[in-house]
Amino acid sequence: MDAGLLFALAAAVVWGAYLFVLKRAFAAYPPAALTVAINAAALGWFLAATGLTVGFGDAAAGLAGLVVPRRFAVVAVTSLATAAAFVLFLRAIADGAVSYVAPINKIVPMFVLPLEVGLLGQVLSPIQVAGVVVTTLAVYVANYEPGSFFAPFARAARSRPAQLALASAACYAVADVSKRVALQELAIPGTLWVPLLLAGVAVVLLPAAVRNPIEAGRDDLPKFLAAGALVALGEHLTTVAFAALPASVASPVINTQAIVAVVLGGVLLGERHFRLRLVAAVLAVVGVAMIAG
Repeated sequence: MDAGLLFALAAAVVWGAYLFVLKRAFAAYPPAALTVAINAAALGWFLAATGLTVGFGDAAAGLAGLVVPRRFAVVAVTSLATAAAFVLFLRAIADGAVSYVAPINKIVPMFVLPLEVGLLGQVLSPIQVAGVVVTTLAVYVANYEPGSFFAPFARAARSRPAQLALASAACYAVADVSKRVALQELAIPGTLWVPLLLAGVAVVLLPAAVRNPIEAGRDDLPKFLAAGALVALGEHLTTVAFAALPASVASPVINTQAIVAVVLGGVLLGERHFRLRLVAAVLAVVGVAMIAG
């Protein structure tokens, strides 16, 4: 199996654990302020680890290269697209049930594939394309609540929450393709890319965080630091995966994080529809195997 694919799988596990932790320990916090706080912790962890392991030489050289308009634009687009996707999803779940909008929001790879093929000329084998479809279906199933399987899409044309969820998925797709451009075509070093992305998203969300701040005490600090460590590790693994793989391959694999989260919920908390989540996990394994070729 390609090393980049192994990093993508590892990223999916870390992000899945992070989603599970968010649901269990941070549900009561304002989302924008929570993201800013955790990103700040993650930035501290990443800079500390980078300084201790590889130094800041590559990052310093890359920072000087950001004066090139194209590089700066890609960093800005990725940060804005990631923050916009987050805000749109929050608006979607505010207007509609999570069980309705979450499956739609997780079809990100189906936007990534045509974007990368059309804009960057990426070529995938037929079996890889089929693997992307199967893996995306697995993520959809993992977030699906029993009912009419195609109901979310049937109602999308007239449902505001569904439209917001689709827009959120499209923004995440733009962010994923931009990551690939930044890390492969523009060769921005990962030691620079991760802190730029963490800081960029935090800056975009900062006004909302200031309007609705976190009310937390000193006892909350350890769990924020722990969540920040997960984000730092997840972003590092994601960056390595996107530096080595096409976005249309890395995105569906990393998005299986949703399956990791719901399976953890089923195993540890006895959450409902666990058998359906296991079906999603099997589909994900099949899809990843097809992508690996």
